[in-house]
Amino acid sequence: MNRNSLETVLGAVVLLVAIGFLYYAYQNNDSSESGSYPLLAQFDRIDGLENGADVRIGGIKVGSVTSQILDPMSYRAQVRFTVQDNVELPLDSSAAIMSDGLLGGKYLSLEPGGDIDMLESGDEVTLTQSSIRLEDLIGQLIYSGGSGGSDSESGEASVTQ
Repeated sequence: MNRNSLETVLGAVVLLVAIGFLYYAYQNNDSSESGSYPLLAQFDRIDGLENGADVRIGGIKVGSVTSQILDPMSYRAQVRFTVQDNVELPLDSSAAIMSDGLLGGKYLSLEPGGDIDMLESGDEVTLTQSSIRLEDLIGQLIYSGGSGGSDSESGEASVTQ
C-alpha cells in the first residue's frame, strides 16, 4: 500500500510540472496575432517558405507568415503575413524571400522604404523578390565556368560548337 501512495504522489507531481510547463509555454508564445496587422505580397516563386515562417526587418522578427495561396488570375503566389502594430512600414517597402543559411529554412524579409505614407491593415507590398533556388545558382556556376577562355596567340576568345 505504501508503494501505491508513493506512485500516486509522484504521478501528481509529474502532472503538476506538465501543467506548469504548458501554462508557461502558453504565456510566452509569441504566435498570438493580437497586436499585429495583416499584409499581402505576391511572388513568382516561394520555394520553401512555410506558414508560420518569420517575417523579419534587419534580422529581427516582427511578424509571421499566416497563409499562402495561388492567385488563379495571375498564377502568382500570394503570401499573407502579419506585422506587429508598433512597426509602421512605408508604402514603398519591399519584401524578399530569404534563406536562413545554406541549409536553413526560408523567411520573409521586409525592407522599409522612404515614403511618407504608411501601409495599413490589408494593404499589399508591391515590390517583391522571389525565392532563389540553390539548384539554379549551381547550374549557372557549372555552365558558365567553361566559357571565357581565350586563344593565347591571337588574343581572340575561343568558341566551341
